[in-house]
Amino acid sequence: MMGRIRFSARALSAALSTAGYWGAMEVERARAPEANKHATLVAWVPRWARRLCDLFGIEVAAEGLFVEHGDAYPAVGPNGVGRVFIMNHRSGMDIPVMLSLVEGHLVSRADLASWPFIGQGARRIGTMFVDRSSMRSGATVQKEMERGLKEGKGVAIFPEGTAFDGDEVRAFRPGAFRAALKTGAEIVPLGIAYDVPEAYYGDETFMEHMERVVGLPALRASVVIGEPITPEEHERVTDLRARARDAVQALVDRARERL
Repeated sequence: MMGRIRFSARALSAALSTAGYWGAMEVERARAPEANKHATLVAWVPRWARRLCDLFGIEVAAEGLFVEHGDAYPAVGPNGVGRVFIMNHRSGMDIPVMLSLVEGHLVSRADLASWPFIGQGARRIGTMFVDRSSMRSGATVQKEMERGLKEGKGVAIFPEGTAFDGDEVRAFRPGAFRAALKTGAEIVPLGIAYDVPEAYYGDETFMEHMERVVGLPALRASVVIGEPITPEEHERVTDLRARARDAVQALVDRARERL
């Protein structure tokens, strides 16, 4: 009963806070010169995500460049190309946690786009939607990622494709790594672990999962950000994604040790 009451109170607070943050963002974007509008968006999203983590009772303990000083990891690499941020996927809380730490546009499941309020807001902050059962959808999103990376925009993605429980990192899907190879984008790996098993997806619907996790009294997320991975000339996608998967697994293990 307490968990359900806590979920309801936090969900309402998150909705009100989101409306306030996005409203302030839109006002600032409207006043900004055209060249600065995207930078305004990039600055506001981590602030909003950190607020959500606070409202949901998530303590994020992060280790790595930039985040240790309270800054978001910049979207643009030294070559002027956007970065690809990759992380293992374990919980619905992964999204606000990841967006609180990096300057990246999220790649998300296609059905999220049709959700009331959430879908509209996700589109407004630059989320890219992919139907992983559709080759056409995957190809479209890959082109969108490539275009964004060339424009200096970061991409945040969970390359396992869906959420799993436990700390074992599953095989990665190839789309983000094809985009990195074509654009020369750095790949920044992150590993996440939670302090309680209740944070992880189980045999349940998304809403059942969210009600349970948001209803927890408190949650600690340990995140470790690793060294950027630079695609090598003529490297195969299979080799790059295997190299990236091994890097994320090592970071997950470190994140677990820090809990």
